[in-house]
Amino acid sequence: MDSIDGSLQRLQTDHIDLYQIHGSDSITPIDETLRALDDLVSAGKVRYIGASNWEAWKIAKALTISHFKGLARFDSLQAYYSIAGRDLERDIVPMLQAEKTGLLVWSPLAGGLLSGKFSRENQKPEGSRRSVSDLPPVHRERTWRILDAMKPIAAAHGCSAARISLAWLLTKPVVTSVIIGAKRLEQLDDNIAAVDVKLMPQEIATLDEVSALPPEYPGWVLKLQDGERLGPVKK
Repeated sequence: MDSIDGSLQRLQTDHIDLYQIHGSDSITPIDETLRALDDLVSAGKVRYIGASNWEAWKIAKALTISHFKGLARFDSLQAYYSIAGRDLERDIVPMLQAEKTGLLVWSPLAGGLLSGKFSRENQKPEGSRRSVSDLPPVHRERTWRILDAMKPIAAAHGCSAARISLAWLLTKPVVTSVIIGAKRLEQLDDNIAAVDVKLMPQEIATLDEVSALPPEYPGWVLKLQDGERLGPVKK
């Protein structure tokens, strides 16, 4: 409560539009967290609430508690997602789509790995934060294949690999917004211009295929079972 009052004072406003729990707390009961956030919403200090870096099961549990106890529900999840890091597609994306919860993407360029500075031949460019801290972790060989596939697409659109990476994210219906972290004005301009890139269906398919995650259980067996239930697709 002291924290929100301090934020409102510093921001010189009477409410915050979106207030997010920045990180997962494994000690505090979810009910307690939700009750505190509901108090803020009821007091008019916060409009909407969200979480960041939570597991799918934990968000689903929180949404269930909110539903049955009449508490404010999470409207957003802030999570890592990039063409080089598609892990959240396994469980989190289906959950968000089913619950109609927004997704705010952080590190859409995988910590700068998709900025265009990096390649197989130049894996630690000078002055890059990613050269010092290997976060977020990615499958390096898959990333090099992604960048290789991205080169002709970027050339066809006359833009950077970074812009194509962001444009790919914006084609995903689950993505509500993308959080960018440009250090220079020209990077900011380049990132923002991603909204004007219209990827062709074949380009999206190429990028989807080269960046696809290896199948994991139970995903692969569910796909087989769905196929058995639905039968052959009629054209």
